[in-house]
Amino acid sequence: MEFLRKEIVLATNNPHKLREYREMLGPLGFIVLCPHDLAIESDPEENGRDYRENSLIKARALSELSSLPVLADDSGLEVFSLLGFPGLLSSRFAERCGNYREAQSSLVRMGKDAGSLEARFVCTICYLEKKGARPLFFEGECRGRLLETPEGTNGFGFDPIFQADEGGLKFGLATEEQKNRVSHRQDALRKLAVYLAI
Repeated sequence: MEFLRKEIVLATNNPHKLREYREMLGPLGFIVLCPHDLAIESDPEENGRDYRENSLIKARALSELSSLPVLADDSGLEVFSLLGFPGLLSSRFAERCGNYREAQSSLVRMGKDAGSLEARFVCTICYLEKKGARPLFFEGECRGRLLETPEGTNGFGFDPIFQADEGGLKFGLATEEQKNRVSHRQDALRKLAVYLAI
């Protein structure tokens, strides 16, 4: 089946995230651009109450600046014994700790004190076909546990202290291809890809 080439803009300039989207959506005929490609800046305050609201805030802000269909996502790491913390606050928690290495140590210590290191990464993708369109959401998760000590330097954020249940994959040691097979973002992206392929 052949697909028409269609441009779509992703609300990020993160090269890791951009590559994931391009690898998944490219075979469907989509050219995934970022704000930098369009010489625009979009950095709205993410003050939503959940992942959906934050992804929608980013998608709507970008749709005001571009006529292309828009994608935005929001994600976080949730530790079950900490009632889902840091979740939406994952990036801000790392900032408060000074860096991700300190945040990793603090989070593991808090989880151990609370009695469990079981956790999950979650991701919500928002898709807007055009400005003012009804938003569509696609959600994914990757369940696993925190490692007591960081392992590896691959990935970013909290990856070095996360081990997925699926295959026992340690994100900090995994190649990008290995991680992409089980990650929360890929779970959500697969659902988005199915929708876009219809």
